[in-house]
Amino acid sequence: MQTISNTFRQALTTSHRMAAKVDAYYDGDLTRPDLPITAGSVTIDRGSKVRRSLSLTVADVGLLPWNPTDPLAVYGQELVVSRGIRFGNGTTELLPLGTFRIDEPSADVHSGPITLTGKSLECAIQDDKFIAPATTRGQSTCVDAISTLIHQTLPTAVIVNATSDSRNPAVAIATWDARSDRWDAVQQIATSMRAEIFVDALGRFVIADMPDPLVNPVVWDIAEGEGGTLMSAARQMSRASVYNAVVASGENTASNSAPVSAVAYDDEPTSPTRWSGPYGHVPKFYSSSLLATVPACQAVADSMLFDATAPNIQTSITAVPNPALEAGDCVRVAYSGRKELFIVQSLTIPLTVDGAYTLTLRGGKEDE
Repeated sequence: MQTISNTFRQALTTSHRMAAKVDAYYDGDLTRPDLPITAGSVTIDRGSKVRRSLSLTVADVGLLPWNPTDPLAVYGQELVVSRGIRFGNGTTELLPLGTFRIDEPSADVHSGPITLTGKSLECAIQDDKFIAPATTRGQSTCVDAISTLIHQTLPTAVIVNATSDSRNPAVAIATWDARSDRWDAVQQIATSMRAEIFVDALGRFVIADMPDPLVNPVVWDIAEGEGGTLMSAARQMSRASVYNAVVASGENTASNSAPVSAVAYDDEPTSPTRWSGPYGHVPKFYSSSLLATVPACQAVADSMLFDATAPNIQTSITAVPNPALEAGDCVRVAYSGRKELFIVQSLTIPLTVDGAYTLTLRGGKEDE
């Protein structure tokens, strides 16, 4: 969760006035501050290759782009979005929600309004597919390799290694064919170091630990009743995407090494998904040329096992908006006489007072 003041935190649980701001930039220059928005939202989703997406409605049809350098055109123009609270003393505290490349503005040319969509900067790496074979050869560590691949597309991009132990292992030699997805390559390297990578609210490429509600601190309590922020909740349980073993394998032709693999099993005796228990055998498979040794395969399989065995108990809630929350945060939900810990899988943050703030939570462990 982003850092907020105590005043902001207290205001979230009481009646308050929201504030939102969207500024347009082109080639690093501010071209149109404070766009007149009438609707919009930012969605942050751990399950999407592009973590942040924007939908926006702009009232002024005069801003409909006609020329390549217009503020809302699609030739590298970006929108910087924030939301926060306007306090009674007239001051405002805004939190960044992301920097978004504009993709598709459209409108009735006479009456408007303009509707548009945008994506965070992973999309620039995705678009820049390899035009020739690429390799990690010559790179010493995983972060070096990730930085090189990103900086070849975005030379000024900021890469942050936010893993808990600042780990940065040596990177295996791997190659990707021409036309391959550059962002897939970046994600594979992050996985090989037992981490995930995404663009955060400040537009930085962040390498971070996989979230775990058993380890991560609770950053926000969502409760029903007086003084709470929970408005409604729906719960769904499914077997889909729940596994009890992870098989990680690698075949690295670039280093001329033999195929290797390792398996991590859910062997916790009390686990409802334990291997050879009533749940059955449900393995998940992951393969990467960056896994060149059995220990490397085992480390990745072990790190992926928690997410693979996490209960697919999707709880969708509507709550008072907290723009500081991020996908991957651990929250405590108190409802129906129970308290449970969840990882925020996705959330949609409205940019107007009439928009709905919804969260999809994954996992679900009773808080003792």
